[in-house]
Amino acid sequence: MSNMTPISAAAGMPAEPLRRTVRSEVARKIRRHWQLYLLILLPLLYFILFKYVPILGVQIAFKDLSAKAGIWGSPWVGFKHFEAFFNHPNFWLLIKNTLFLSLYTLAVGFPAPIILALMINELRNGMFKRTVQMVTYAPYFISTVVMVSMILLFLAPRIGVIDHIRTALGFDSVNFIGEPSMFKTIFVLSDVWQYMGYSAIIYIAALAGVNPQLYEASKLDGASRLQKIIHIDLPSIMPIMVLLLVLNMGQLLNIGFEKVYLLQNPLNTSASEIISTYVYKVGLVQANYSFSAAVGLFNSLINLLLILLANFGARRATGSGLF
Repeated sequence: MSNMTPISAAAGMPAEPLRRTVRSEVARKIRRHWQLYLLILLPLLYFILFKYVPILGVQIAFKDLSAKAGIWGSPWVGFKHFEAFFNHPNFWLLIKNTLFLSLYTLAVGFPAPIILALMINELRNGMFKRTVQMVTYAPYFISTVVMVSMILLFLAPRIGVIDHIRTALGFDSVNFIGEPSMFKTIFVLSDVWQYMGYSAIIYIAALAGVNPQLYEASKLDGASRLQKIIHIDLPSIMPIMVLLLVLNMGQLLNIGFEKVYLLQNPLNTSASEIISTYVYKVGLVQANYSFSAAVGLFNSLINLLLILLANFGARRATGSGLF
């Protein structure tokens, strides 16, 4: 309350003296906590320079960008590039592939780390528990290129490990990567294997903070392990689950471009062509920057709508949300 005293006392002062009082109060706080303001300066500059300033470049989505005229001098064409994308023969195929792959990844990838965290939390042997955490966490450090190379080697026809096992069991050789119907499952399962352990860390940390008295009370009441998970563990991590679900919904259409592009081949394009790979091929490789900006802006607007809807639904269902 003492910090508010100078401003409160100046409530009856004229406008100019009041503004000077407010400025002096702000300056006093900055001098007092200058280390904290200095600490936040670099992250603030990062977001301003690399997140907010580039927003000015969004206008090229509404222009025919000319390298000679530049962004500001290029002619304005309105929604021409958006209409070209909406009228493209592959528009609905791109939307279908992107949405299906995103929802598939969310449906399998979101509960997997929760289940893993609950299982690790039930382990009582400290050494075994740490070993499981390390083994499941390690794949996160594998780069996308190396991961794709591993997938291609394991699933390669005639020389891959999986194909050798199938052949030994009497099954025919299968080109898994060349089958459009298998592409999404291969992508999702490899993604879950790589990121499940890393994503489980936040849930393990939340479970570590649960009041031990709740477990003792449930043990006295004769609750089974499953009942303890349902009535203690899950409610304890529910706020974090809702928060991460809302954030994941906001990234629903932002499927990892690198992995999809590296797994693509002429045989599986009908199932693997998504918005980000299409933007790269048509917008960037062919130097059609205005078109790629229009498609990217459309993608961002859909993601914004999805995160707003997910947050609204989470608030209605659980009473908590991202904002």
